[in-house]
Amino acid sequence: MAGVAGGHLLDTSFVIDCWHNRAEALARLERLFADGGPLYITEVVVGELFTGLREADRATARGLLEPIEFIQPGPETAVNAGIWRAEARERGSTLHLADALIAAAAHAVGATVVTRNLRDFALTPVMVEDYWREASPASPSGR
Repeated sequence: MAGVAGGHLLDTSFVIDCWHNRAEALARLERLFADGGPLYITEVVVGELFTGLREADRATARGLLEPIEFIQPGPETAVNAGIWRAEARERGSTLHLADALIAAAAHAVGATVVTRNLRDFALTPVMVEDYWREASPASPSGR
């Protein structure tokens, strides 16, 4: 069962767009901070971000992430991610492990995923917000 905390989990695509000073992402990040709701990241997001950074940029990236709550949900999160990947495969789709784990973490705390990667997150039951559009259910099946 999903958590009830709410808030927003920032996907890697959103964090990278903020890192690259993309206006849409920065404007949405500013609104998220102004709204005062919980903001989350996971080890997957941090790992993916740091994979593409130069050593000289790592301290600055840590500063970008510092005000965002780091969550690392438990084993049930991994179970959900695995189940969603299996369900996607049964439907003939591929749900990448990193996206499944991010979605499962958001599900665990009842958060909406902020991303531009709508395709993968549509394979999960989490709420997704494309920061160029309004928040909407990712899955047309309404799971």
